[in-house]
Amino acid sequence: MSWSVLDVGPLVTVQDAGRPGWAHLGVPRAGWLDPPAARLANRLVGNPETSALLEVTLGGLRLRSDRDAWVAVTGAPCAVEVDGGSRGWGRAEWLPAGSVLRLSPPTSGVRSYLAVSGGIAVEPVLGSRSTDTLAWVGPARVSGGTVLALGAPAGPPRPLDVPTVPARGSLRIDPGPGRSWFPDDVLERLSATPYAVTDRSNRVGLRLQGEPVHRTRDDELPSQGMVLGAVQVPPDGQPVVFLADHPTTGGYPVVAVVRTDDLARCAQLRPGEEVRFRTA
Repeated sequence: MSWSVLDVGPLVTVQDAGRPGWAHLGVPRAGWLDPPAARLANRLVGNPETSALLEVTLGGLRLRSDRDAWVAVTGAPCAVEVDGGSRGWGRAEWLPAGSVLRLSPPTSGVRSYLAVSGGIAVEPVLGSRSTDTLAWVGPARVSGGTVLALGAPAGPPRPLDVPTVPARGSLRIDPGPGRSWFPDDVLERLSATPYAVTDRSNRVGLRLQGEPVHRTRDDELPSQGMVLGAVQVPPDGQPVVFLADHPTTGGYPVVAVVRTDDLARCAQLRPGEEVRFRTA
């Protein structure tokens, strides 16, 4: 029981809820960047919420299944086709054995999530099937010619949820451990101006361009542990929001931390789009 991948776009990886708890060994958590979308996709096809699926960046995926299966696509809205016929986004769809499934580039957002009944059953590494794109722990990135093992279906599809288009809006922040490296009003200044997403953003971090965040100290910060959502400020003053594949340590001050509930928005921001911070 498998999928044969025919074509991919910019990046396709296997993801699940990640592998937290290994940072002391230098292993990033990885896992899907848009948890609500990924969990919804799994629910729609009758999987446990934490089952492994495919995270598809900017579409371009085409694959063939060797078994009948239920599939669902959530996250960034995109056209879904089976053997050239249109299928629905955000709901369970039947994929007959031997047919070809295709995901087009999304109309908005960045990352779509493709779940299959039974989940992607690649070999887990350190308790997770997620691909970490920083150290490349876990399964290799999905490419043309990849064959993905599928698990046994756990139950019937459950079309009980109403999917939503990826949300836009500000990112709520709390003070970070490096706040003392900046002026007293740094969080107010950070929240007063929009930042543009740059094309250097990836699963490691959302890189932003805008009004520089200036330090009040010029000494070096000893390397320290990093957390998901940390807003790190390198010497050029341009903030970086750490996402799922972030390094476990860093040597630049963390001015703020984005609240976990808002991080899914970072997964769907395209280069050139604006984002604002907001003190919680």
